Amino acid sequence: MNPLRIGNFSGFYGDRSAALREMLTGGEVDVLTGDYLAELTMLILARDRLKDPSAGYARTFPRQLEDCLGLARERGVRIVTNAGGLDPAGLAGEIRRLADRLGIPVRVAHVEGDDLTAAHPGTLAAHAYLGGFGIAECLRAGADVVVTGRVTDAALVTGPAAAHFGWRPDDHDALAGAVVAGHVLECGTQATGGNYAFFTEGDVRRPGFPLAEIHADGSSVITKHPGTGGFVDVGTVTAQLLYETGGARYAGPDVTARLDTVRLGPEGPDRVRIEGVRGEAPPPTLKVGLNRLGGFRNEVVFVLTGLGIEAKAALVREQLADALAKSPPREVRWELVRTDRADADTEETASALLRLVVRDPDQRVVGRALSGAAVELALASYPGFHVLAPPGKGAPYGVFEEVYVPYVGAAHVAVLHDGRRIPVPPPQETRPLAAVPDPPLPEPLPPGPTRRAPLGLVVGARSGDKGGNANVGVWARSEDAWRWLAHTLTADAFRRLIPESRDLPVTRHLLPNLRAVNFVVEGILGAGVAAQARFDPQAKALGEWLRSRHLDIPEALL
Repeated sequence: MNPLRIGNFSGFYGDRSAALREMLTGGEVDVLTGDYLAELTMLILARDRLKDPSAGYARTFPRQLEDCLGLARERGVRIVTNAGGLDPAGLAGEIRRLADRLGIPVRVAHVEGDDLTAAHPGTLAAHAYLGGFGIAECLRAGADVVVTGRVTDAALVTGPAAAHFGWRPDDHDALAGAVVAGHVLECGTQATGGNYAFFTEGDVRRPGFPLAEIHADGSSVITKHPGTGGFVDVGTVTAQLLYETGGARYAGPDVTARLDTVRLGPEGPDRVRIEGVRGEAPPPTLKVGLNRLGGFRNEVVFVLTGLGIEAKAALVREQLADALAKSPPREVRWELVRTDRADADTEETASALLRLVVRDPDQRVVGRALSGAAVELALASYPGFHVLAPPGKGAPYGVFEEVYVPYVGAAHVAVLHDGRRIPVPPPQETRPLAAVPDPPLPEPLPPGPTRRAPLGLVVGARSGDKGGNANVGVWARSEDAWRWLAHTLTADAFRRLIPESRDLPVTRHLLPNLRAVNFVVEGILGAGVAAQARFDPQAKALGEWLRSRHLDIPEALL
């Protein structure tokens, strides 16, 4: 049987609008997937729905589809997307109206059952992460376009693959292979050189979007359309495999994929084979993402220029102490960012930033009273006083939490293009998650001379967020570098290099097949990205900070 060619045209809500046309015209493809949802996106859509009950899905997708629906129909390409967000039925209806207006005969189906908001009072949105078998039912019944709400990102690939190859829920190895391919595709150009540690090794000015050639046994080849920008190699695929993962078991409602079994290998220019992936029965419960308002947040950034930076910062803090004491916010955070340089040749490089962030359930506490007190310092504080932007009245922020419920708590249903409703049963076999014992370490490198140098000279890294936790995947590009990395970059060494993590739980997971270590730092992001608890609220650059840190590296690796 020929492989199924599944491409991606969106990695997030706001991705390149031209990508759908590029993927349809750039080469052969059978199915195109669009991933629009993230933890923060669900909150954004929920807040949109508060203002407009007809909102709740990704408004950009119908605009993309208007330009490309006829082309997709002509080429026989099916489209599967989670752009339905909080209202997949609403988006499916809009697509049908669009198709009627354009005179294009298109069969549109959607998947329901993820919305559990009513069962979780006090949340703006509570949605279960469904698997791919609802998508598969829609495709088997002949749908040209399938719209979902909150499914796992990989479900956009497992669903079409299961429909095409006839996989059953107990085909764990094949499903696990598709999950791994789906995880590589889900963030679009992050698999083709985007956000890549070694980005200078190719032309990444406009990376092409990735596609996977999936085989009946679940193995795949990751590639891209010929002539498109960026590049695909073992490194780009490794980086994306490590993104937003934890230990060796990568759990989902279709299957638990064993990341420690993944084998990668080059198969020609811009082609990387993924094989050997083993799967296990999924866990006995279903993940649900809860989004709620956490309160209100306000921020003032003072610019401190020239001499006496510490003294100027101390003065501002003393001057605002009274305003903060009158009605104390629940959380007050000061941060001095020393971006200044001595004897700088521009004013900007002579300046540091003092950031004040306050949070409270009451908007008045973080609002005008604080803003007014900050603005009143304009002519009465340190020399050179100014702020990056006038403070406002305080804005709402969100909090993300994940809980787990029995599968029967979510009525997973495929709503076919002809209106029939097909219930999707929960998995018959499940397996509780348990940590995989650490594999044995490789032989250490023999002793030799070392040099103090940045870690990133010998390893790559990619980092991301999962709720309030961050993960940092670090991989070596040679066997000798792996032998050194596995012995050197322990959890304690990570804490020393990343001081923010020193008082937090840090877990290290070894993945020898990928020559990688993956760190999970619990709580470093507070209540998640929407809470904006730190400078880099999604930990996107945490891996690059780690790579910039210096330690003693064997000269043989440099």
